[in-house]
Amino acid sequence: MTSIYYKQLREIPMTKAITRYLEALQKNAAKIKWILGAMLLINSSNVFSQGTPEKSGKVFKAGAAVSNITPKVGTSINGNMQDVAVRNVHDDTFAKSIVLDDGENRLAFVVSDLCMVYREQLDEAKRRAHEFTGIPVENMLISATHTHSAGTACSVFQSDPDPEYLKFLSERIGDAVIRANENRAPARIGWGVGHEPSQVFNRRWKMKPGIVSTNPFGGNDAVRMNPGVGNPDMLEPAGPTDPEVPVIFIQSLDGFPIALLANYSLHYVGGTGSGEVSADYYGMFAKRMNELLATDMQHPSFVAIMSNGTSGDINNINFRGGQNKPTEPYGQMKLVANMVAAEVYKVIQNIQYKDWVELDAKQKEITVGVRKPSQEEVKRAKQIMSGVSGPVMQTRDEIYARETVLMDDFPATKQLIIQTLRIGELAIAAIPAEVFVEIGLEIKEKSPFKPTFSISLANGYNGYLPTPEQHILGGYETWRARSSYMEENASIKITDTIFGLLEELR
Repeated sequence: MTSIYYKQLREIPMTKAITRYLEALQKNAAKIKWILGAMLLINSSNVFSQGTPEKSGKVFKAGAAVSNITPKVGTSINGNMQDVAVRNVHDDTFAKSIVLDDGENRLAFVVSDLCMVYREQLDEAKRRAHEFTGIPVENMLISATHTHSAGTACSVFQSDPDPEYLKFLSERIGDAVIRANENRAPARIGWGVGHEPSQVFNRRWKMKPGIVSTNPFGGNDAVRMNPGVGNPDMLEPAGPTDPEVPVIFIQSLDGFPIALLANYSLHYVGGTGSGEVSADYYGMFAKRMNELLATDMQHPSFVAIMSNGTSGDINNINFRGGQNKPTEPYGQMKLVANMVAAEVYKVIQNIQYKDWVELDAKQKEITVGVRKPSQEEVKRAKQIMSGVSGPVMQTRDEIYARETVLMDDFPATKQLIIQTLRIGELAIAAIPAEVFVEIGLEIKEKSPFKPTFSISLANGYNGYLPTPEQHILGGYETWRARSSYMEENASIKITDTIFGLLEELR
């Protein structure tokens, strides 16, 4: 029966793209309905639009690839106050790469399913990729998604990375760029911006007068992170949210999807099984996009990427209540992934594609100060730790006492890579921190490029990046530790640098 339908459909005039789909799917009768739907889609949208290269003779190319970076059982999982060992793998974790080529410049993007990752490992990955591809390391943006259920790639709280895993990551992340570069083919590119406000909430709350919020250093804060759903003592959120979902979509000249890069300012979702590795909603989003676009039989494989925007103070919990959340493990992840994927799919339907765009990148290394503890604070921390039986810190104060002692050995300054990239009229800022949403909104507003978005945890890890105003309010994200140590004015230095680099791109 399938072969009869295939023969009849081949006799209908249609685009080269659909013909190739039929050839790939002729043995799968379940796909025939999709094919017919795709034919209608071609006539009603420009998802598979045709076009001609620029008159200049330059050919725009793109390629994509993935590398599996799943940690082995028994190694550490990042994202908890105490260390957790890998016991099982719910879903594999990946480093996903896109390489763009305008005939003169190439840009490489990698987003890895990690909570965070050291600059040293990323620098090594870039060197490896450059050796094979010739792409300048300054043109490579490598970031982490911030899933809290992946292999440990940074020493944060009581989790430390396996040295073998760090070496493995540098190789595999570099390989993702190399393979994406090898997969380059003539392509077209377009972008758009969606909105999904229902899944982002500011997690920092001002409390009613008289309500005390203590910190681990013996003082009180003006805000509280995650105050509890329906807490009657909540006054108002301490900051805004960013509901935008920027989308970059790349397709071959005959209309086949090559890759997409989306961006959403949501910290992560969570809700895994104990000791289980998962890419969180970022991985489920990619799976759902493959389903929506029916790319499961395509070669080279379509690569869908969700990057982390500016989500340092944003999560998925509606503290005012009224949000019906699934209770089973991975249920909320799937809900968020499906909703964001549906919005991205809508954006794709209306993208206007370009056969050629100019690419460029600018980066600058800057110095920021480190908030080191005083000797009195170190003495207090050591006294707290002296009362702990065993190597594992249990309470909040014990955990931060340990961080204070470790911070005493930190250098007085840190070097950060700040980067901006341009794809035609679109710009991306890359920041090596967990960036507060206010900063991302300011960058979008003041950038000379429209649209502009930011990717956090890019090219290294330097803890949280609150604004000076949020530092005054205090709260978990400002508590000095290896997860939050930059000087209080660091965000000003970083945004000033970004705006300068954006001007250079213009």
